[in-house]
Amino acid sequence: MELIFYKYQGTGNDFVMIDNRTKNFPKEKTAIFSKLSDRNFGIGADGIILIENDDKFDFKMIYYNADGSETFCGNGARCAVAFAKQLEIIDQKTKFIAVDGSHFAQISQGIVSLQMIDVDEIQVKENSVFVYTGTQHHVEMVDELNTYPVFENGKKIRYSYKNPGANINFVQQINDSTFRVRTYEKGVENETLACGTGVTAVAIAMHKTNKTNSKSIFLPVEGGNLEVSFAENNGIYTNVFLKGPAEFVFSGTFKI
Repeated sequence: MELIFYKYQGTGNDFVMIDNRTKNFPKEKTAIFSKLSDRNFGIGADGIILIENDDKFDFKMIYYNADGSETFCGNGARCAVAFAKQLEIIDQKTKFIAVDGSHFAQISQGIVSLQMIDVDEIQVKENSVFVYTGTQHHVEMVDELNTYPVFENGKKIRYSYKNPGANINFVQQINDSTFRVRTYEKGVENETLACGTGVTAVAIAMHKTNKTNSKSIFLPVEGGNLEVSFAENNGIYTNVFLKGPAEFVFSGTFKI
């Protein structure tokens, strides 16, 4: 079977996009996700995204990690919006469904602003914060992020959480409203150049722990720059938006 695929990236988070509106993709064969994601023997990606039809929404986004586990991905969702526009499913605005619920998004000149889920449960620990922003996130502030052992410590902390574990975000404050982030992602099992749900968790965690009073947070990551804004009332975070670029890279065919 010849698979037509599209490659997208959002601040270095890269994804294989598949138009599965005909339901021909064999997603029950979970080994295919690691094959497609492999950077030496496959296309290479942080994850695989299927776009499908939905009766109530513009489209359905299904995200798979390289290990075949299904979750939500913020940067992947922003790229899915750009892909849906390329497929002419949407124009400038959309409402779509994903594993964590419905999302509103708008796209203009390659910048996608994505509404994330509301966040009302935040666990503040002695040296870290745990936040669910569509997937599980551990947020920890460190010094000297440039030289910090993200892979080694991220892997260790990731497995300290019960199944399915958590993504691990290490953070260094730059100024009152800017926080640099590096993330170890479960499923990928490595550091990635960006993580959309991760920077969202970081922004909320920094506000919750009074590291910032700003409700518009700038978040430099290894692959570029992202922005998270939100409203907050009595510890509940609503109207949460993740904003950043989403770019088409190339398309092709792959034999599966």
